[in-house]
Amino acid sequence: MSGRTMPVTPWPLRSGSAPLSVLYYTGVSALAAECFVGMKLKNIAEVKNIKGKRVLVRLDCNVPLRGGKIIDDFKITRSLPTIRYLLKKGGRVIIMSHLGRPRGVDKHLSLRPVQRHLEKLLGQKIEFVPLARIKRPETFNRMKPGDVALLENIRFLAGEEKNDVSLAKQLARTADLFVLDGFAVAHRPAASVVGVTKYLPSYAGLLLASEIAALAKIMAKPRRPLVIILGGAKPETKIPVLEYFLSKADAVLLGGTVAAEYFTALSQGQSVFAPALVSKVRRGCRAGKIIVPVDVVAGAADGARAGLMPAAEYLKKIQGGKFRGKMYDIGPATTQMFASYIKRARTIIWNGAMGKFEVPVYGHATKAIAHLFAARSQGQAFGVCGGGETVAVIRSLGLLGDIDLVSTGGGAMLEFLSGKKLPGLAVLQKK
Repeated sequence: MSGRTMPVTPWPLRSGSAPLSVLYYTGVSALAAECFVGMKLKNIAEVKNIKGKRVLVRLDCNVPLRGGKIIDDFKITRSLPTIRYLLKKGGRVIIMSHLGRPRGVDKHLSLRPVQRHLEKLLGQKIEFVPLARIKRPETFNRMKPGDVALLENIRFLAGEEKNDVSLAKQLARTADLFVLDGFAVAHRPAASVVGVTKYLPSYAGLLLASEIAALAKIMAKPRRPLVIILGGAKPETKIPVLEYFLSKADAVLLGGTVAAEYFTALSQGQSVFAPALVSKVRRGCRAGKIIVPVDVVAGAADGARAGLMPAAEYLKKIQGGKFRGKMYDIGPATTQMFASYIKRARTIIWNGAMGKFEVPVYGHATKAIAHLFAARSQGQAFGVCGGGETVAVIRSLGLLGDIDLVSTGGGAMLEFLSGKKLPGLAVLQKK
């Protein structure tokens, strides 16, 4: 790699900072915060008598597989306290979940591996229920207190994502109570998330309740400075978060594809950043709220021709659309600049890697930020992270135990933090 060292901007940034290092965006609605204030969910722990009840539990078991085996059980293990609580109370537990995005039945996306893994984690037999048997009441009526059953991938049924009424009723007939414990699906108006709540007494599981309580608390009264780190793929999902936090955060640090897309918008005009947004960002770039890279690592997606260059130089290279490469990581000067904000933060929320970290040459910044984020979370600040790739990095580095809240929600966490009303939470709110 080659490139000159860029200056590091101290906290707080003052008027006169370089336009490429600080961005500002306005226009967030003050009403967006309403969903955080006073949010109280009906909690399964409030139910006095669970013994003998059939409890339908919606989990998020959408975990990565390799050769038919689970390679990361983070989401599953986080819901174990809810399952064990229901079993301890004498409930008959019926678990449902999805895996992947199947179009109809796909044997490669069967939940059989989840069944086998859950049996090991719980230390007991789990009955696997093909979806065709959901219509047979004897399947669930014969269960005894302490028994566990797992339904086949609920997304094998077309009515699931369409929130089909007949499917919702069919699912409801299997149980006496419903529990949602999968935060990652709380933003989906699906039959197994929202539809079933119309026909059963419904509650939040222990995991879901604890995550929402923690997020709502830091949104209402965060310890300051509040720093947000946004990166990763799907930059269009990060823009609402960026908008919301402008009025809340002391700094928003942009990396990954989010920053890359902004640079593309500046140079070529074709990006998920709308022209009006780009215009507002550029006009307020000296306000010191949003921080973008001052240097980048760019090259081919596989790491070939990777090189370090100032952000200004990168912008010139992609101006004509002929540059044979793309930004896939932030550079060391940017990492150092981001670190100056993280080191002084009292609340930190992180979603999205700083680069294409699975390619070694593009993974340095993400790992450096992860270690600093974890170190700062150990008492000095309240650290929250979420999103599949962010959690994957934290887990691979053995840092899960150092973070205050590692959320199981990805897109749902982003929507929640954007001030949106999640369908799965709305139906569980206390009146």
